[in-house]
Amino acid sequence: MENAAAGTPTNKGRMAWFLFLLALTNLMWSAQGTAVKYLEDHLGPIAITFLPFYVTTLLLVPLLVWKRRANPDAARPTWSDWKKFAAAGVAGQVLAQLGMTWGITKSLASNGAILNLLIPVITAVLASVLLRERITKLRVLCLAMGLVGVLLMSIQDLRQSAFLQSSFLLGNLLILGGCTGSAFYNVYCKGLLARFQEVEILIFSYITASLASLPVLIWQEPDCIVRLAAFDWQAGLAFAFLAIGMYGASMLLFFYVLQYLPVTVASASMYLVPVFGVILAIVLVGEHLNTFAVAGAAVVLVSTVLIMKYDPSA
Repeated sequence: MENAAAGTPTNKGRMAWFLFLLALTNLMWSAQGTAVKYLEDHLGPIAITFLPFYVTTLLLVPLLVWKRRANPDAARPTWSDWKKFAAAGVAGQVLAQLGMTWGITKSLASNGAILNLLIPVITAVLASVLLRERITKLRVLCLAMGLVGVLLMSIQDLRQSAFLQSSFLLGNLLILGGCTGSAFYNVYCKGLLARFQEVEILIFSYITASLASLPVLIWQEPDCIVRLAAFDWQAGLAFAFLAIGMYGASMLLFFYVLQYLPVTVASASMYLVPVFGVILAIVLVGEHLNTFAVAGAAVVLVSTVLIMKYDPSA
């Protein structure tokens, strides 16, 4: 693992640098829903999820080759390593993407928005079990503050949610499985950073996830490649964003920060996603802020700064 100061401006500005990178990462994550809206008239949910994912995998291969040539002493994956990458790709990425996509089709988008708030909490629990990260009072406080903040911003989703309706039970369980897969992927890959670089972990796990998800795509949407020809420029731009920004750049940035911060601390920044989502809705759609959204955004920002500034491991 690299020295904590490597790749950062100064030790003094280290936390500000990491906070900026995490904010940029969450900004890209928050734009996923907008990109999907531009694609839903052209592709089904499975193709929207996995076709950009495959493109990302192909685009990252040259970067992987270049980095490994630049470092000929880099560890070569053994069969045991490939099993770990398969666990990360299948139990992490495939479960996360399929769980969320199929879950939303069998439930409500509002249910998905609320259940997504559990990802940092699930991450903290898994990190304590798999990585032996400490659940400190500060981390619990900041996670709780972040959760309260996004709940304030999600008043409308709470009003529209229907967790207890039996017709949505399967969908809610699939969404919860997707949240667990996302948390597992981040925690499990943090453990792999001791042996491999972030781009290596990302591409190797993406390869296994692509191989595992391809049969599902062919089964559900066999004509998806043909339908790409009907893209307009907006759909093409949205597709490019998902491939380059969402699955590529954002994950590389997040994994870079994970080299230096506990996964619990880095994952607390995920509460910034709805904050940026509100900002994008105002800028792109013309929506107006309400009092709850302003208060919730303020609470989330305070909790993020607190854990980045005062956590002893950060």
